Amino acid sequence: MGRQAVAKLIRSIASHRTSPSTSLLQRRHYSPAPPPPPAVFVDKNTRVICQGITGKNGTFHTEQAIEYGTKMVGGVTPKKGGTEHLGLPVFNSVAEAKAETKANASVIYVPPPFAAAAILEAVEAELDLVVCITEGIPQHDMVFQTTAVGLGQSTCVGIGGDPFNGTNFVDCIDRFLQDPQTEGIILIGEIGGTAEEDAAALIKESGTEKPVVAFIAGLTAPPGRRMGHAGAIVSGGKGTAQDKIKTLREADVTVVESPAKIGLAMLDVFKQRGLVN
Repeated sequence: MGRQAVAKLIRSIASHRTSPSTSLLQRRHYSPAPPPPPAVFVDKNTRVICQGITGKNGTFHTEQAIEYGTKMVGGVTPKKGGTEHLGLPVFNSVAEAKAETKANASVIYVPPPFAAAAILEAVEAELDLVVCITEGIPQHDMVFQTTAVGLGQSTCVGIGGDPFNGTNFVDCIDRFLQDPQTEGIILIGEIGGTAEEDAAALIKESGTEKPVVAFIAGLTAPPGRRMGHAGAIVSGGKGTAQDKIKTLREADVTVVESPAKIGLAMLDVFKQRGLVN
């Protein structure tokens, strides 16, 4: 998906979410009431810094975040501290950025070789939320689909596909399971590692009645073949898509075999449980 297409999609979603004619509240049997503020991870008061802000991806997504209304307070690019980019101050380190801006969330847009060090720096600075973006297309598509079917989304977290990340599936899903405003959860995973199996164990143990829909990328990947991300590799007979799908379904998670079916699958589950008309 090209830059212009992504920008157009984000603007479309932003305008769609503010349109009262497509509000999820109007699809339900609830009495009209003002929507509550986000309760998971971030809200309108969250101060966000962007690591790798002067790079191509950091610049593009920071522009979109500012246009959307994110409270972006600064950026981090080593050796460029003291300058400005997109009208925001640039700092040499996360610790410096946090001290100056009181930021409590960090989004990382740096090439994979530098991602681990960037995440570690953000964790050491004790930020409330660290998000590493290595592949955003599935997340963009999921947002588009759930918006298109009238469900929308409250919070989206991209944890990246590398084996060392700032926030994992268990951390995220545990917060969503506890949040009374969260009515459904979508999990997009891939081959390699055990993150999805760990998430499935948490979901099963929680006994939650909240619907969970998942998609696992790499179903046709040959064993031992690395598929883009550092973590997306099957080795020693572990981390296969088939195993992950099996474990998730055993936890009563609805697993789709095509990312194009995520939105409709969630809508179907909502209808089955009487959450929408």
